[in-house]
Amino acid sequence: MDNRPKKPGRPRGGPKGGPKGDLFKRRPRPGDDRPTDHDRRPPHSGRGPEDEPYRPRVHDSLRPILRYVGTPEPTPFIPDPFQVEAVQAVEHRDVVVSAPTGSGKTYIAVEAARKVLARGGHVWYASPLKALSNSKFLEFGKIFGPNAVGLLTGDHKVNAEAPLIVGTTEILRNQLYDAMSRGENLATDLVVMDEAHYLGDPDRGVVWEETIIYLPARVRLLLLSATVANANEIADWLAFIRKEKAQAIVSTERPVPLYPLFLFPDGLLSPLGRGPNLAPQVRHFVDHNPHRGHRGGRTQTPYGRILKSLDQADLLPAIFFLKSRSDCDQALTHCFHTVVQDPRIEAKRNHRIDELVEKYPFLKDHPHLQYLRGPGVAAHHAGHLPHFKLVVEQLMQDGLLTAIFATSTVAAGVNFPARTVVVCQSDRFNGRDFQDLTATELLQMTGRAGRRGMDRVGFALVIPGPFQNVALVQSLFGAPPDPVLSRLSINFSMVLNLLSSHQPAQIQVLLDLSLATYQQTRSRTAKEMTKIMDRLMVLIAGGKCQGPEEALHLFTRRRALTDDVYRLRSLRPHLAWETTLSRYLVP
Repeated sequence: MDNRPKKPGRPRGGPKGGPKGDLFKRRPRPGDDRPTDHDRRPPHSGRGPEDEPYRPRVHDSLRPILRYVGTPEPTPFIPDPFQVEAVQAVEHRDVVVSAPTGSGKTYIAVEAARKVLARGGHVWYASPLKALSNSKFLEFGKIFGPNAVGLLTGDHKVNAEAPLIVGTTEILRNQLYDAMSRGENLATDLVVMDEAHYLGDPDRGVVWEETIIYLPARVRLLLLSATVANANEIADWLAFIRKEKAQAIVSTERPVPLYPLFLFPDGLLSPLGRGPNLAPQVRHFVDHNPHRGHRGGRTQTPYGRILKSLDQADLLPAIFFLKSRSDCDQALTHCFHTVVQDPRIEAKRNHRIDELVEKYPFLKDHPHLQYLRGPGVAAHHAGHLPHFKLVVEQLMQDGLLTAIFATSTVAAGVNFPARTVVVCQSDRFNGRDFQDLTATELLQMTGRAGRRGMDRVGFALVIPGPFQNVALVQSLFGAPPDPVLSRLSINFSMVLNLLSSHQPAQIQVLLDLSLATYQQTRSRTAKEMTKIMDRLMVLIAGGKCQGPEEALHLFTRRRALTDDVYRLRSLRPHLAWETTLSRYLVP
């Protein structure tokens, strides 16, 4: 799926023309001697990134698209057709929604929850991550009121008896088990499972499968994801195990176009390419620079320079996706004195920080507060204190940060209004080893770039480095997401966990109804059907049918007509017109 605009054009709802004059029109800055010429030849050097001469500038071919950078004019919100369809469908059946990040899946959840709460019902909003749960808790509290929303994660327990509970899927699974063991019904009428592609997560997918399998059929299910390639198959599985209708609703239109960029080591900002092909200047650079290095040695990514280039092109705020927690924390030290702060934003940010620190006074000596107050940057990962992450998330929600350095946590749904996502490497550590990014993982990351109603266009910036395969990243931009495959596998750890919480008969039910069993059975059925069709093709060779599908269709019609003849003969065996009628019912 190619989310990039085919050519620069006027986005929907935007102005007819871009801003006049210099693209980098802004306040004068001390020592600013930006060149007006633009190098056509890409740089090449064997020196390290900090030794390269650096002049932030843009390639001429990038100027047209940069003219559309900015916030669109406010317009009344009109839900898209897929949103309306999903809200209506979830009233009557389980629904799986697959739509690009930022297209408004939360709107569907809010409207569905609003209807359930209006009837006096209860709603559970399950997410895979504590950070996302915290974000949705704050968001829903503003919509439905703080007394109507509760939070249940491993770190926080707030208003646990509220009619709308936000929490992690593990907490929901545990509540479901408790209710089953007591012979009670789970006190909810609608379960929203956000980031539903976690069904295919190697470590946690089994939790999602268990929750879906054991949820009573009376509880409506709404699954939301940006990267479910086989949404119809997931809906069919839901219908199979819950004996209720299920519907897949798929939208592929990204509301904010995505434009990939490449930053050369000397500061030249350029388009990455078009379609599967790299731009000529990027291809030249890639051909003369190895894209892989040896793990173990530390490489210094010039985060300060990158921020400076993004700032001059008006492409902030940004999210940097890094491989480890230590990399996220270390990156902060490179960000002082790189971005000129808007005094009004800086004052508003410091005021908000003071409010939050007053609420959580034990954070007043946190060493990372200096980065929040100074350049307005933060690290976001699971290694930080839960309350500090709440502070960062609040500032993210308010649009008061310049950049965050994050692990893949933020890729899974946390609403940070970023204009640009920075991809620093083409592989990802999965807990055991480094593996190349998949199309799904890149879609999750770049889905943060450009938010509906906040940007006319979003950007994904690829940074060269020893662990960056630029050609791979370019190919992934046009690739569809991967299908969700069950990760249920029988191993020693899983057997112990199942036996500690289930009876053997329950384990058999779980395995029989699992997505893994369904997909394997469906796969076998598909293979058998292929063999049948191949055999039928041989049998009808030389006949008038165009193919096995037409032969099957005609054979079905013949059987129906034959049945009609026999039925009429048995009902009216002595009528004179029976013989005449039979002439018109000859198969």
